[in-house]
Amino acid sequence: MTLFDKIVKAQDNLDGVVLKTPLQFSINLSEKFQASIYLKREDLQQVRSYKIRGAYNKISHLNAQQKTKGIVCASAGNHAQGVAYSCQVLQIQGKIYMPKTTPKQKIKQVQLFGKSFVEIVLIGDTFDDAFHAAKQFSNENQLEFIHPFDDLEVIAGQGTVGLEILSEQIPTIDYVLLPVGGGGLAAGVSTVFKKLSPLTKILGIEPEGAPSMQFALDQNEALPLTTIDKFVDGAAVKQVGKETFAVCKNTLDRMILVPEGKVCSTILQLYNEEAMVIEPAGALSIAALDFIADEIKGKTIVCVVSGSNNDIERTEEIKERSLIYEGLKHYFMIQFPQRPGALREFVNEVLNESDDITYFQFIKKNNRDVGPVVVGLEVKNENDIASVKLKMNEKGFQFQYLNEKEPLLALLI
Repeated sequence: MTLFDKIVKAQDNLDGVVLKTPLQFSINLSEKFQASIYLKREDLQQVRSYKIRGAYNKISHLNAQQKTKGIVCASAGNHAQGVAYSCQVLQIQGKIYMPKTTPKQKIKQVQLFGKSFVEIVLIGDTFDDAFHAAKQFSNENQLEFIHPFDDLEVIAGQGTVGLEILSEQIPTIDYVLLPVGGGGLAAGVSTVFKKLSPLTKILGIEPEGAPSMQFALDQNEALPLTTIDKFVDGAAVKQVGKETFAVCKNTLDRMILVPEGKVCSTILQLYNEEAMVIEPAGALSIAALDFIADEIKGKTIVCVVSGSNNDIERTEEIKERSLIYEGLKHYFMIQFPQRPGALREFVNEVLNESDDITYFQFIKKNNRDVGPVVVGLEVKNENDIASVKLKMNEKGFQFQYLNEKEPLLALLI
């Protein structure tokens, strides 16, 4: 049976279990990009992501003995919720390994969907840490491991998103944008489009700090990255799957890498303009539109919005990353003269009238002529910061611009 045939079979298997999510026309995005932009709203699934599709399809294919013994999985959140919900529906015991860094909201939801059928184990700092621990437990206890992406039945389940998109009566789809983490969704949906809509361009979208599929394509092998930025937790994996890579290298037209700060700006934009609460991985496909704005004018575009499991406690970090990316938030380490009036001079003669000091940390050292101060500024226009730097140089304030020194900035702020 081909992968496409498995996807068609999975659609029947998922009938009555998963929602057929809407393909929603976005007026705001369409006007902005002068194109017809549709959003495939997988954030509206019961578990608020597409992951239920692959998890249920895989678990339902287990034999009676495997179901009786129970299953194990590893996840940064959304796959765990899909597995938990499936365990409850099928009444199978599941052990779910998650990184300690998983947002509390996702952990709570996993327990809610799984009820008494799941046990959660928090271990390690990344998905990969949880993955290795789960695999070890699975092997030692001979329990079926439900892979979050590198399994043909999981890929087939995710691929049903593509069948649903193409079942809608909309114009010919010129581009489909797919968020990529391990590659399960991309492999499944791209298989459907290559079969049923071969002229559609299929773009995979990754966070800039975790470009695992792009790296695999560059190396022509699914090799692991050394380090990743874990911010886009639903797509931050060090290594894509071997099965998913084998498919994607032949079906994806190209990859687009999106800075984490741009993802944050998109999350805030969707909340303010569309009343959508989207997690970082869920915003990837929409965030990528700005990078292909010229080539999509007049075209029909589908962006898969993969999930909405965002933790409200991350809001301040999201706002901060967005402001830095947009050039509206700036941090400096300034050597302030140890004399009365130095701060007044800085405020009155260096800052613009609309500039706002949002962070100020000063340690006075009496045995020196100058003392280091870490200052955070928020400006109204990204070009305003140039005049601040110019006036600091003119007034003799020595400084380091911390936005360009990310490790130091992360340490100090």
